Amino acid sequence: MNLRKLAVVIVLIAVSAGFACAQDLTVAAAADLQFAMQDVAARFQKDSGKQVKVIYGSSGAFTQQIQNGAPFDLFFSANLDYPNQLEAANLIESGSTYQYATGKLVLWAPNASPVDLGPGLRALLNPAVKKVAIANPEHAPYGKAAVAAMQTEKLYDKVKDKLVLGENISQTATFVVSGAADVGLVALSLAISPNMKDKGRYVEVTAADYPPIEQACVILRASKNKDLARKFVEFVKSPATAELLKTYGFAVGVK
Repeated sequence: MNLRKLAVVIVLIAVSAGFACAQDLTVAAAADLQFAMQDVAARFQKDSGKQVKVIYGSSGAFTQQIQNGAPFDLFFSANLDYPNQLEAANLIESGSTYQYATGKLVLWAPNASPVDLGPGLRALLNPAVKKVAIANPEHAPYGKAAVAAMQTEKLYDKVKDKLVLGENISQTATFVVSGAADVGLVALSLAISPNMKDKGRYVEVTAADYPPIEQACVILRASKNKDLARKFVEFVKSPATAELLKTYGFAVGVK
């Protein structure tokens, strides 16, 4: 093969690789979806043959990144507020917002902890509780829910000096699993995950104590793979995926 033909082949390979890459999805997902989304993405990949790259973090941080031009195709937020902010800034596809689930907040403690979780949030007053892990309420919806729940129970002022803030709900869970905090207010989806389910125990926080953690996804206007993104959202809307999300601790169909 002469050099000219070789150059043509190299260009064709590069173009094909770029096209293939362009056909893959990049998803920014709230950290409470860490295990559920792995399963959902794997099933979608099996059905479609398309790769789904998922990056996990706090919804607020992702919103800032998207506002600064981060190249995501889809954003799965842990609340509706951040997608609404992006819609107001004309950064999402019109009409693409879909509430895929409602999250649940739990109080979690390691198996070895002497703390009795029976009293619910009032367990935070136990003298054995020196540090309480929550997600940073500045940009994490579960952190906002945790603060709201403590305020409802008139506990926030009594325990605020004990708070240890995680950048997202996944890091918050890591704090309490590792012993950096005595208890944590975390997502049910993480409490029942393989990483935590055998390491501790939890009680659900009374849902009326905090605003509903209504979680929504959007297709980003800057996405170069909008058709594939729409197919992924339709896959998430399917009854099979809804049932799957329920097994990971999410409420589905709750408005």
